Amino acid sequence: MTNDSALKSASVSVTSPEVPPRVFSQLLTVFSPEQVKRDEPLSAHTYVQVGGKADIAVFPSNYRQVREAVLLAKHFGLAHWVMGNGSNQLVRDGGVRGLAIILTRLSGIRRADHVIIAQGGASVIRLSQFARQNQLSRLEFACGIPGTVGGGVRMNAGAYGGQMSDVLESVRVLTEDGEETILGKADLGLTYRDSAIGTSGWIVLEAAFGLVSDAGEAIQARMDDFTLKRRSKQPLEYPSCGSVFKRPPHDYAGRLIQAAGLQGLRIGGAEVSTKHAGFIVNVDHASASDYLALIHRVQAVVKRKYDVALELEVTVIGDDLRM
Repeated sequence: MTNDSALKSASVSVTSPEVPPRVFSQLLTVFSPEQVKRDEPLSAHTYVQVGGKADIAVFPSNYRQVREAVLLAKHFGLAHWVMGNGSNQLVRDGGVRGLAIILTRLSGIRRADHVIIAQGGASVIRLSQFARQNQLSRLEFACGIPGTVGGGVRMNAGAYGGQMSDVLESVRVLTEDGEETILGKADLGLTYRDSAIGTSGWIVLEAAFGLVSDAGEAIQARMDDFTLKRRSKQPLEYPSCGSVFKRPPHDYAGRLIQAAGLQGLRIGGAEVSTKHAGFIVNVDHASASDYLALIHRVQAVVKRKYDVALELEVTVIGDDLRM
């Protein structure tokens, strides 16, 4: 577990006991065998393609399975980790102890008049496309956000002047005690790239978004404009975990990193993007340790030169490499 205060706010490392063999057999009373994986490489479930293994990973396809996984972990005193498609997560090289609950099979999206309800594992990009297909506007900003609905709501994801809190109406969450409850937007503590969801231990099962009617052609034109801007400015040709740092007050992390002359700086296989300084890209089989060392270096240089403490937007989970 890191002691670096600069990483503390966005890092999670939890001591969990060894997984008893009977946990696996208990899971198989709720999940099918292909939904439960031992020693699952989490590099296969993160956009940046780094990270160690989960002791056990489960892939629930309904809310009951999510609840049973949480309660089983609690019963055995195991840590549990919730993941979507890992677009804004960095898993340490030692992986995660206990149970990884990967929600990407909870991907349903439906419409109820001017409201769209999406499950927590649904793609944010697909959500924006569904809105366009139904001639509903206000989700255009999300057309290039690579995360899932649960993660997007949890971090109040945004782009191009819009964010989830602009359109979110309510969420259905699972509490740490395994209870389902519906919360309004005001209950979520939504701030810039943060919310109370993570600190409360809630799992987003589904979210409802309030939209307005508009012509499909007009919606598509706005999405095309955002997509063009994204492709021209972001290093989409390499694996990454998106914007690494939150925007500091009255400035931009990318501008400070670029001004500090850090673009192109590389540690191992991780590099500060030469296309957009706010991204750290996996250019050559990077490890999580490479990433974290480069993050530390960038934070230290920007702090020394500009007295600005860059705060992580990406969430770091798991343990250092086990010897």
